[in-house]
Amino acid sequence: MKIKQVAAQLFTLRDHTKTPKDIAVTLRRVREMGYQAVQASAMGPIAEEELLKMLKGEGLTCCATHEPAATILEQPQAVVERLRKLNCKYTAYPWPAGVDFGKPEDIRKLAAGLNAAGKVLHAAGQVLTYHNHDLEFRRVDGKPALELIYAATDPVYLQGEIDTYWVQVGGDDPLAWCARLAKRLPLLHMKDGKLGTDGKYEMTEIGSGILPWKEIVRTAEASGCQWFIIEQDTNWKDNDPFKALEISFNYIAAHLCG
Repeated sequence: MKIKQVAAQLFTLRDHTKTPKDIAVTLRRVREMGYQAVQASAMGPIAEEELLKMLKGEGLTCCATHEPAATILEQPQAVVERLRKLNCKYTAYPWPAGVDFGKPEDIRKLAAGLNAAGKVLHAAGQVLTYHNHDLEFRRVDGKPALELIYAATDPVYLQGEIDTYWVQVGGDDPLAWCARLAKRLPLLHMKDGKLGTDGKYEMTEIGSGILPWKEIVRTAEASGCQWFIIEQDTNWKDNDPFKALEISFNYIAAHLCG
């Protein structure tokens, strides 16, 4: 992994990206930490042209986006146009709204919709990925729902954005999932965690939790990962999401980058 492949997921900084002015300040701070790329997500209204200008001004690349689930499934061409405006190749289906993972028919319907949307993006030279949480590890017919989604979709049309923390919380193995998605894992959400005093997992900065990062990065690289995206939804050091992203970046730069 090269340091230029490490990106900040802007969802982490969602409280600081509500206006174009906020976004400009936030992007500058992200670049000052050392990041060279971001994943665009959870921002207030801003034209793609204005956002791209800000990114270029700071020397940042938009490596990927998160688009609304309904937009991906119902208006994939709109996603194509947005990605084109941002000079971006990848997006991710962010959250399975309204899907009951206890119902095989719901999983089949979701997979069919993702496959169809991914076909539209593929025709435009773009890639649709799937961002998991823990609920996709509910077992259906003896298998995790996430496995069924990937089995029911064409690897050309749906690839992976594995979120390491949520795999762990879901009771599965992040390292195994990085290996399982060989040639199907362009994006990785690097998110660490540990057991809290209440016995439940809590998010931490990279290197402060229990995940085996050297092995995960090595395996993700072997599976073709292009972008290693840092995200921490909550539980930031000193309640400061900027500090959390900086701690994670510094750990990666010191311990994981070649």
